Amino acid sequence: MSDTEIEEATTLLRDARRVTVLTGAGISTDSGIPDFRGPNGVWTKNPDAEKASNIEYYVSDAELRQRAWQTRLTSTMWDAPPNAGHLALVELERSGRLDTLVTQNIDGLHRKAGTDPTKIVEIHGTSLEVMCLRCGHRQPAEPVHDRVRSGDLDPHCLMELRDGTTCGGILKSATISFGQSLVAEDLQRAEAAAASCDLLLAVGSTLGVYPVAGMVPIAARVGAHVVIVNGDPTELDRLADVVVIGSISEVLSRLVETSR
Repeated sequence: MSDTEIEEATTLLRDARRVTVLTGAGISTDSGIPDFRGPNGVWTKNPDAEKASNIEYYVSDAELRQRAWQTRLTSTMWDAPPNAGHLALVELERSGRLDTLVTQNIDGLHRKAGTDPTKIVEIHGTSLEVMCLRCGHRQPAEPVHDRVRSGDLDPHCLMELRDGTTCGGILKSATISFGQSLVAEDLQRAEAAAASCDLLLAVGSTLGVYPVAGMVPIAARVGAHVVIVNGDPTELDRLADVVVIGSISEVLSRLVETSR
């Protein structure tokens, strides 16, 4: 991270009036939430957790589901606080420049930090809710976690159907697993935000997962400025006006503070 890069990014952010932000796992590591594929990533340390993120395996393997629920109960996600990076984006919103915040994260920390939920697109869903794979009912996660703690190791849906029977469908976190499609409305909203902004700020993402990473070339194609902030180089740095490599929470705090 150089002062020149910070100054260039600050100038672009200061002049922007309609900012779309894309965040990835890197913004939450300072909150104690590991990424997925890094040296200390969730899937690196526990390949079984990656397998549980595949909808085919999750549906077909009851023992895998049981292990997945136990892993959820011990996740650091539940007690993790928003960090300075999340709070900086709240300040960006308060300045009137944040139009849409698209996040690849499922931890809910942008909501906890205070970002307006109507501005957030949780493109990969959220761990704060649980959904039924049969009837589609969604509910807060914690009551289901309580069932698991009480001995219901593979909880199923308790919703009463119109015919008076209990649904009984498999429950899973309301996240998008491998093998599931993104919610079309969310993807359309993300792409529209990239196409209508005057600056796209990509934060903490390797920008290697599509179609979400496609927001960067969309923004560049319509003439918007692109600023990338990450701990390491990304796959789309070539499309950016400025790339800032460094501590994400520190960089975001400096950018928003100095661009007021």
